[in-house]
Amino acid sequence: MNTLPSPGWTKSSYSNGDGGGCVEWAANHAEAFGQVPVRDSKDTTLPGFTVTAPAWSAFVAYARTAQV
Repeated sequence: MNTLPSPGWTKSSYSNGDGGGCVEWAANHAEAFGQVPVRDSKDTTLPGFTVTAPAWSAFVAYARTAQV
């Protein structure tokens, strides 16, 4: 089985150290392939998922305006 190289994970600027919701995404992979890998930054052994670049952009726009 072939494995892909690490996509270059980046922790979300909204992630914090108090056990709250933390995600990582892979900007380099997104730029190269138009798909955005996303995973839980607290447990990187769990499988992540991939969304389209427009879907990720919509999510980020929502997260910036959400009052949670």
